[in-house]
Order: sequence, then structure tokens, then C-alpha cells
Amino acid sequence: MHDQPWTAVPRLVAFDMEGTGGQDREREAVLEVAVVPLDGGCPALSDAYHSVVNPGRYIPPHRWISPGLTNDLLGLAPPLEHVQPELATRLDGAVVVGHNVRVDARLLELRCPGIHVARLIDTLKLARLVHPHNRRLGLTALLDHYELTEEVSELTGSVPHRALWDAVGAALLLGSLLRDIPGGADYTFAQLSAAAGLPDTAGAEESRSHEDDRSQLF
Repeated sequence: MHDQPWTAVPRLVAFDMEGTGGQDREREAVLEVAVVPLDGGCPALSDAYHSVVNPGRYIPPHRWISPGLTNDLLGLAPPLEHVQPELATRLDGAVVVGHNVRVDARLLELRCPGIHVARLIDTLKLARLVHPHNRRLGLTALLDHYELTEEVSELTGSVPHRALWDAVGAALLLGSLLRDIPGGADYTFAQLSAAAGLPDTAGAEESRSHEDDRSQLF
């Protein structure tokens, strides 16, 4: 697999998981998930999986809670135990792409410890390589930079900071960032892993709250 072009890697998926925020620590609940397969490096929306998740408790309104995830909507959603089998089918053993994916991986590991991904590819890490002097490396800022925001919204019918929007955004961003690297569009999976891979699912950095992430990254 390592010598394959990155676009040909099997089970390459973009992933986003929205939660109640890292300030909840061990009590952080999952509110929404999205898994989008990449086919030839492009998001395959027809095979995507997306679900709002019932956290089983009242969620106080905070500015870091994703827009539209009201308690009324969450109360009608399936609980995580009903969503987890689909996540396991799509994520276990997969190569997972996301923006600041360390945060999503930490929450996945916390709430779905039986799911083990093969590799994490972080578009934030790649963006720091491509744009070393740019301080605005959040997903929405980068998608604006590459003029992809409207495309993501049209593909998903959603808005920024919702799971499906962010997953598709990360998928499109990956290709755009690689095209800004000489020869990056033709990277092998090994080259992509060297440029954007994380060492493990939880990562070595201290986890941060979604409030902190958004103030720094969006």
C-alpha cells in the first residue's frame, strides 16, 4: 500500500465527529458523525454515512456546539450504540483524513474504543507544511483560500462546523494542499503519510476543547 499513489489507497475516508467539547473531558458526548469515502482522491457522497447522535442528556447551549444541533434535534436522533456498528464497518482498519483530526480521533477513542483506524492523515499538519507563514489555517479559512467553500456547501447541503460539511471540506482540501506541493499530486501513500500522518490515534499533544480549537483554527 505504501508504494501506491495516495489516490489509489483502499479504504481512504474523510471523517468528522462533533462533540460537546473537550472541556467535558471524560464526559464528552458525541453529537454528530460523518464518514465520506474518497474515490480517486475525491469525496464519494453517494457512499457517505452521516448521523446526528443522541447524547442521552441535555446539552447546554455554548458557542462551540455545532450550529443546528439543538436538544430537540438530538433527542430524535439514534444513540451512539446504534451508530457505532456503522462507524466500525467504515472506520476500523481505514486510513482516516480530517482537519485537526487528532481531536476527532481522541473522541472516537474515548467513546468507541473498539474501533481502530490504520492511519490518521491530518490536513492541518499538511497545511502547516504548505503555508508555514499563514496563521489562519482553520478549515473554513483554508477552504475560502482555495475557493472551495461554495462547492462544499452545495455538495453537502450543510454549513461549516457540521460533521458532513467538515468531512467533505477536509477531503477536498487534501487534494488542493497536495497540488500546492511540487509533485504532491502524485505522492505515494508513504509520501503523504510522511507529510501529513500522525503517529497514533490519540496523538502526543495535549487534547484541547472545541472552544479552544475554534478560536485558534477557524
